[in-house]
Amino acid sequence: MPAHYEPSRVPAEVRRFAGRPKALGVGRPGKIGLLELGFERIGPRTELVTHYQKSPLQIMRPLYFDPARPDLAVALLMSTGGGVVQADRLRMDLHCGAGTAVHLTTQAATRIHRMDTDYATAQVFLHAGEDSYVEYLPDTTIPYRDSRFYQRTVITADPSATVLAGETVMAGRLAHGERNAYQVFASDLEIRRPDRRLLALDTVRLTPGRSGGGVTGPAVLAGHDLVSTFYAVTPLAPAAEVADALHTALRAFDGRGLLFGVSVLPDECGAWLRVLGGDSPTVGAALRHAWDAVRRLLTGAPAPVLRKS
Repeated sequence: MPAHYEPSRVPAEVRRFAGRPKALGVGRPGKIGLLELGFERIGPRTELVTHYQKSPLQIMRPLYFDPARPDLAVALLMSTGGGVVQADRLRMDLHCGAGTAVHLTTQAATRIHRMDTDYATAQVFLHAGEDSYVEYLPDTTIPYRDSRFYQRTVITADPSATVLAGETVMAGRLAHGERNAYQVFASDLEIRRPDRRLLALDTVRLTPGRSGGGVTGPAVLAGHDLVSTFYAVTPLAPAAEVADALHTALRAFDGRGLLFGVSVLPDECGAWLRVLGGDSPTVGAALRHAWDAVRRLLTGAPAPVLRKS
C-alpha cells in the first residue's frame, strides 16, 4: 500500500519536483525497497529472528566479530542497485528487542543519482527495546548533480535503551568537481519514546540551486564539503559526561580544518555532535573517534574495526 512506503509528509522543497517518470514510475517492480528486521536476545547473543526484504534492499546474515562484544550482531544493510534513482521509495523497519546488542551499517556509501522527473525518498524506523544497545551508523550519503532526495529517520528508544546513530552527507562527487550541484537534499531525524513523545527533531534542508551558493554560507556548510552528525541517546551516563566525551574526542583533531559543536539533547537523554570538514578521511576519522569515545564511556569496550571491502 502506498501509505506504507510513501512518507506521510514530504517537505515542500522536495514535493515540488513530483511527477510521473516515463520509465519505472513509483510502485513499479524494483522501485519500492522494503527491509524489515527483528532482533531478539537468545542465550548469550543477539539473533535475527524475523527478516523480510524486497529488492533493492537486502542484508546478508548477521556477523559476530567484535572481540569486546561477542553478543553484538553486526548487520550490513545492502542495495542490489547502484544507488538511489528517481521515483525510488525505500523503507526500513528495524526492531531491536529487549536486551539486544546490534550494530547496523551500510555496505558502502549511498549514492543519489541524477533525476529529471520526480524525487526519491528513504525512511528508517528504528525501535530500541528495554535495556537494548543499538548502533546505527551508515556510510556517507552522496547526492549527485540534479538529484532530489528526502530521508526520514525515526528512532524510538525505550528510556532504558542506548542508541548511537550518525549520518554523513557529502557535497557531491568531489573527484568529478561536483560541489552542491544537487537540487535538494532534505532530512528529518526524530528521537521519540515508545509513547510517541518527541524528544528531539533535527531538520536539514539543503537547496543549493544551480550555482551551489545557497548552502555554503556561515550558517550552513561554511564552505565545507562534508557535514556529519552523531547522536548518543542513553541512560548509561549523565548527558553532560557524554557531551564532554564527544568534545574531548574532537579536540584531538584541532588544526585539521574541522568545525564542530557539541550539545546535550533535550530531557538530558544524551548528547549530539555536528562536524563540518573538507575531506572524507579526516571527517570519517573524527566520527570514528567520537564513536569510540562514547562506546568506551558507556560500555567499556572500544569500537571494532569494520572492514567492508
